Amino acid sequence: MSGIGVGHGADPTRAPASDEPAIETRELRKEFGRIVALAGLTMTVPRGEVFGFLGPNGAGKTTAVKLLLGLSRPSAGEGRVLGAPLGDVATRRRVGYLPELFRYQGWMTAREVLGLHCELARLPRADWDREVSGALDLVGLAQRSDDRTGTFSKGMQQRLGLGVAFLGRPELVVLDEPTSALDPVGRQDVRRIIASLRDRGVSVFLNSHLLTEVERICDRVAIVDHGRVVAQLAMADLQREQGTRIQVTGIDGLAEKVAARYGPARVEGEWLNVDAIAEAEVPALVRDLVERGGAVHAVIPMRHSLEERFMSLLGVDGADATQDPGAEATAAAKDPDAAEPASTDPKATR
Repeated sequence: MSGIGVGHGADPTRAPASDEPAIETRELRKEFGRIVALAGLTMTVPRGEVFGFLGPNGAGKTTAVKLLLGLSRPSAGEGRVLGAPLGDVATRRRVGYLPELFRYQGWMTAREVLGLHCELARLPRADWDREVSGALDLVGLAQRSDDRTGTFSKGMQQRLGLGVAFLGRPELVVLDEPTSALDPVGRQDVRRIIASLRDRGVSVFLNSHLLTEVERICDRVAIVDHGRVVAQLAMADLQREQGTRIQVTGIDGLAEKVAARYGPARVEGEWLNVDAIAEAEVPALVRDLVERGGAVHAVIPMRHSLEERFMSLLGVDGADATQDPGAEATAAAKDPDAAEPASTDPKATR
């Protein structure tokens, strides 16, 4: 059975407090014996956004998710989810969760899986048909609602899991590696569903190490390393960061001085690199270089990618930082909760 726990709001008349962050933590710490899985996590996740939670393996991401969902207790620090302290039982009804590893009984149909989770989430029986139909429509499985899940592809299983996570219309959905192991078509489907959640005003917390996927869908990201957030970035700001790479000859010694009027510049052989230059200013820079005797052979626009910023913040040069098996795996081995299957339901203890 999947470990996706969702439910209706504890008070259906309560309007979402839009001025409260979806998630807020301050110096959140988790230790397993001598192992420090989370050293002091401080971050703020605004409402109504898709928030990417990034870091190499061993950075503390999975531990942080368990603390946010109330599946584990912090050793120190504090946090709030939807305005309530971590572990608040009533708040769990307003949170949906899709774990990285989940499975459904192959003999159950998609509709039966969703109905079962309506019961697990203790949704009013009168709402089940509406909730199930809405979830099936959301994830594009209405035509396969009566098919057994054992016949579903990995992408269809993932879509069904997202549908389960949205039962009860949660205000916050926590997704753990939702596009892991999916083919390009499956990843596109998941991105579409996440975007539709955001359009409905749902806050989405996306735990992932797939930077290209995060860059495509997230509004904001936090990069965590060794149990601490080392940067929190708005993707719109990152996308505005741009530069230009110009191949120019015949202007030795002058190119960098000319370009410095437009932004930070450096010369690498025949190439002139100018950072943070506005796109509209590039023609003027080319004109200035030519007027001073330069011959311009190529102009290549550049944009700083999330991967480049990620590597820079972690101090990694050309290595795959996301494949570093580290302390988190060791900590998980010492965590009694970690030994339980991925079907743990964050609402089961309510």
